[in-house]
Amino acid sequence: MPQRGGGARKAAKPQDRGWAWMVLLAVVLLQALTLGFPTCIGVFFTDLQHEFQASNSETSWFPSIMVAVLHGGGPLCSLLVKRFGCRFAVMLGGLLSGVGMVSSSFCGSISQLYLTAGLITGLGSCFSFQAGVTVLGYYFVRWRTLANAMASTGVSLGFTLWPLLSRYLLDEMGWRNTFLIFGGILLNCCVCGAIMRPVELAPGTPLQSPRSAEEPERRAEGAQLSNGASSPHHKLQQQSRRTACIQTLQKYLAFDIFCQNKGYQIYTVGVTWMMMGFALPHVYLVPYAIHNGVEERRAALLISIIGLINIFIRPLTGLLSGHRIFTGRRIYLFSLAALLCGLSNFICVISAEFSVLIVYCVILSVAMSGIGALTFQVLMDVVEMDRFSSALGLFTILESITLLIGPPLTGLLVDITNDFRHVFYNSSFFLISAALFMGLSFCALEKKNKLKEASKVPLNNPSKYHSNKTPAEPQCESSSPPVVVYITSI
Repeated sequence: MPQRGGGARKAAKPQDRGWAWMVLLAVVLLQALTLGFPTCIGVFFTDLQHEFQASNSETSWFPSIMVAVLHGGGPLCSLLVKRFGCRFAVMLGGLLSGVGMVSSSFCGSISQLYLTAGLITGLGSCFSFQAGVTVLGYYFVRWRTLANAMASTGVSLGFTLWPLLSRYLLDEMGWRNTFLIFGGILLNCCVCGAIMRPVELAPGTPLQSPRSAEEPERRAEGAQLSNGASSPHHKLQQQSRRTACIQTLQKYLAFDIFCQNKGYQIYTVGVTWMMMGFALPHVYLVPYAIHNGVEERRAALLISIIGLINIFIRPLTGLLSGHRIFTGRRIYLFSLAALLCGLSNFICVISAEFSVLIVYCVILSVAMSGIGALTFQVLMDVVEMDRFSSALGLFTILESITLLIGPPLTGLLVDITNDFRHVFYNSSFFLISAALFMGLSFCALEKKNKLKEASKVPLNNPSKYHSNKTPAEPQCESSSPPVVVYITSI
């Protein structure tokens, strides 16, 4: 009996100890398997072009769809997590990812790859990754920030290992057998999901499993629908359904925040515009190096160099940006990182020698680390935390649209001009213009807010962004995790 009592105490407080660290290890592996995977597609770019006689634009749709679905499927993943829980969503995502890549090994056209590897694998990766990150909020309270920072190293680990493995398997077995093996590797997401057992807490605690929390809500919805079906007033029933639909969109897609919050509006537009050029080097760097005479194995190594440097730089950047001296100024650090990322692309235009490309990868990796570490920190600065999840839903959907169309449009330009340098010209244009837009706009917004505060004029729709905003202290026991968190591979 005493042992059972001790077990009950552990069940009432499983956070930050014991099995939580196994869950964290599973999330690190999930990030390496899902977010790191699209970076290896550039290794297969030339082989897929030759196999299907496809243009640069047609071939680039394949990774673009995968990345766009991975980012934009957040609201769908949210519904899945609320209905069935994180473990189910992760395992379903692993199954979809594996089936998608196995099916891709039998594709007879590039358009079939859009469906199998692009849509199915991308959606599976979205479910596994985002539900995996969400479960950290249930297992970690006191060390939640540390857990998320450690989990993000999985992305860099995937960046490093996937291209090397892809190049080796491609040389030994060809792209079809490699995709078949990738399907088996991605099924390991199901193993990671199996580790994420539901959190059993004492009644009355703020942390409850998503399924149990949703049960009363679903019963209430069912009662409303049944009452509506028996009611003769069909128009009233349709109006109530439209109202429920609007409320759902309001919950997961924060259009009201976008219209009222100038800081969120500027940041969302800036990042969405930036994504038109952010993913271009990941897709075209390997083909560009091969096109300019770099050996294929060495070309694949370039992406791995980016990932290897990210492993060390990204956590350091996150710790540095959390210092008090940068409170209220993280948007300017983010803009500076985007500016450096855009300027670094001109190195590739100057020369395509392997040694020069290594220098480019080092600088690009440092800039990418700043963008990746600051993206959600800045979003938390401009949006109140009680609306963060819904604000992030709209944020990820908008950026997924530009991630989808950016590489194919640039590929079309390369097909017309037959010059790969336009990839880096385009990337620099979008990154630099977005950095200047965000930096200057936030500077103007900050001055405007200071003038209004000085004149003591009340604001009708005040911005949530304040330049002197202090970071909220982490709440150890009372803070509850978000229902779902949408995370991108930035």
